[in-house]
Amino acid sequence: MSRQPRAFRLDDPNVTGGAIQVTEEPFDAIEAADGVVVPMGERRRAPWMGILLSALSGLLVLGLGLAFERLIVDLYAIAPWLGWVGLALAIIAALAFFAIIGREVLGIWREQKIERLREAAVDALAVKDHKAAKGIVGDLIGLYGARSSAAQGSARLKALTDEIIDADDRLAIAERELLAPLDVQAKRAIAAAAKQVSLVTAVSPRAIVDVAFVIFAAVRLLRTLARIYGGRPGLFGFLRLAKAALNHLAVTGGVAVGDSLMQQVLGLGLAARISAKLGEGVLNGLMTARFGLAALSVCRPLPFIREEPPKIGDVAGELIHRAEAAAS
Repeated sequence: MSRQPRAFRLDDPNVTGGAIQVTEEPFDAIEAADGVVVPMGERRRAPWMGILLSALSGLLVLGLGLAFERLIVDLYAIAPWLGWVGLALAIIAALAFFAIIGREVLGIWREQKIERLREAAVDALAVKDHKAAKGIVGDLIGLYGARSSAAQGSARLKALTDEIIDADDRLAIAERELLAPLDVQAKRAIAAAAKQVSLVTAVSPRAIVDVAFVIFAAVRLLRTLARIYGGRPGLFGFLRLAKAALNHLAVTGGVAVGDSLMQQVLGLGLAARISAKLGEGVLNGLMTARFGLAALSVCRPLPFIREEPPKIGDVAGELIHRAEAAAS
């Protein structure tokens, strides 16, 4: 019969036997563990702003519903056929509203999928995770396989599915087969936007026209880059992408202000010899190109592995040559 466990003191004279062994605590291991700083999650505050916006949105929807209901009842009171027409228009409006909401949700979902692919690729490259790399390549094939321009690349990647390849090599092959052609399109779009902004702002008579056109060109460029890399952002998805691109700009060196970007690219002496209006055009074009490069990094589903990341000179080289010619 087994005995119940009980406590005792080691200096108790009734405790006998040589089966007890006293060992020292592994203080070195404990001290090493104490030195490890465990990151604590940020303390979340109550989302009062989100609650406020949700409550106001609910009240707005209820108010619109009541207004439509009263309108349809009034139309029925005037003539039954007017009531039916009003009801049909309300149903069409509701269907259109839900279609817009569905498009917004789908656009945000596709953006999040691209972000998750990029983060998973960074993690797989860091730990050389072969299985994760194979899954990422499969997701990329699913994202771009339906495009006719990516059919051959997808077929070559599918043929390598069962091959034993290092994680970085597999992702590099996917980058070359699927993303390199898209990178070329993206660089052309950025260069075209920078050139257009430079020309328009160099000849525009008003500063407000310059600002409006730069914003318009940046919005159109961001949408173009998102479509190139598989995203279809709606309004909220676009705002989310724009925020991410601006954050990327801030992290990678910030948005150049004044003549500092021109001086960085062209040199102080050359920037000083350019006429003021041409200099404004070149500066706006370079800033548009810089924003385009940040947006490219945000929209791309993989980090740059073996392909060379585009630089400001790759997308705005024509602007720099034009400024050099004007200053000579």
